[in-house]
Amino acid sequence: MNKRLLILAYVVSDWLTGAASWTILFVYRKVRLESAVETTPWDLLDDFRYLLGLFVIPLFWIFIHALAGMYLRPLKRHRILEIGQVTWTSLLGGLVLFFGLLLDDAISSYQQYYASLSVLILSHLSLTIIGRLWITTRTVKRIHSGQWNFPTLVIGGNERAVRMVEEIRSLRKDPGYRFEGFIQVNGADTQLVGIMPNLGKIKDIEQVIASHQIEEVIIAIGSSDHEVLEQILNALEGLNTEIRIIPDIYDILSGSVRMSSIYGAPLIEIDRQIIPQWQLSIKRLMDWVVSIIALVLLFPVFLVIGLLVSTTSKGPVFYLQERIGRHGSPFKIIKFRTMFLNAESSGPQLSRNDDPRITPVGRFLRKSRLDEFPQFINVIQGDMALVGPRPERAHFIEQIMERAPHYRHLQKVRPGITSWGQVKYGYAENVDEMVQRLRFDLIYIENMSIALDIKILFYTVLTVLRGSGK
Repeated sequence: MNKRLLILAYVVSDWLTGAASWTILFVYRKVRLESAVETTPWDLLDDFRYLLGLFVIPLFWIFIHALAGMYLRPLKRHRILEIGQVTWTSLLGGLVLFFGLLLDDAISSYQQYYASLSVLILSHLSLTIIGRLWITTRTVKRIHSGQWNFPTLVIGGNERAVRMVEEIRSLRKDPGYRFEGFIQVNGADTQLVGIMPNLGKIKDIEQVIASHQIEEVIIAIGSSDHEVLEQILNALEGLNTEIRIIPDIYDILSGSVRMSSIYGAPLIEIDRQIIPQWQLSIKRLMDWVVSIIALVLLFPVFLVIGLLVSTTSKGPVFYLQERIGRHGSPFKIIKFRTMFLNAESSGPQLSRNDDPRITPVGRFLRKSRLDEFPQFINVIQGDMALVGPRPERAHFIEQIMERAPHYRHLQKVRPGITSWGQVKYGYAENVDEMVQRLRFDLIYIENMSIALDIKILFYTVLTVLRGSGK
């Protein structure tokens, strides 16, 4: 089971169907609209527009499918999902190509425009569905036959867990779970002993998932046990696993259970996708474009700030400091230096308004947030985003986690140059203020959208222009 080969199969299929639909459209326009009845394959190969489109158009379709997240989780795709996503991407991509390539053609009537658009969309839609359904159907069959499966961990060993395991194992079509063992939640949680190995307790979750290469986690404690559930979800945060919960009767009656397969056991899938994939793709694209433009336009400002920093105090222009980023990965954040050398010789310290370690130029840079500008480089490198929770140092994260374990939820996303917490609260001078600012960043994560990012960027620009940062 090689996920990369499966993704490659989808890409090759999309490339071929994109090229085929372009060929169909081109031949249709030659024969039907230009009355070139005797068009041969050699005529097409002599047409530069056709050859250019044969290279560019399939790339365009692959780009559209990538924006829609159609190359993610290749083993979790199913036929209904393929039909729905291909329909939407074909309609959207067809309209973009129509207005970008076909609308300025010298065609005598609107009927011919509509006919060209219909041929483009229908040919791409039908061919792409055929290609993708073939790959997806083969994948589903291999999972149902037990040929491919997913290492699975059960959390909880009570009677509920036993019933779930027995139900899954009795299914006519294998859903693909390969049970590696279970995690004991409390002293009485041992009814799975004899059915599968006991791999430890909640504190061992991270180590168990790493050592057994777990891909699926099924929580068998009931979604109403909020305190224990929060503890488990905090432990699972940042780990690359699918999470499901056995529903209780309240979940079923309230409509929380969503079945993705008629033959599967009823499980609630915890969707850790914060916003739709197409918005995540646009957000990342926006990060790149804005950062590149900012670095080019602000280069003279960088030179002036660099000159001021280097001539007013000893030390380098830039200051690199290790911060913790997405999924707990460390990276070096880049800032203009705003403090005197050896400012933290006695250990990590947070800055404050009257901090004597801050240089006169550094005080201005902090209030105007100009010290953060070099982080556009971090954004291009992929360590950060334009908007996201501010990254902290491991030293302070440990202190925050003691008081607010849900801090780990901030690590779902890339940290940002600016954030809702930064706009609302400014720099934190102590751990108490970090915890207070945490509320705003959690609200941001639960409401992430392109529109909200633009709003936060707007207020950040106002802060820079007014020099009113804390």
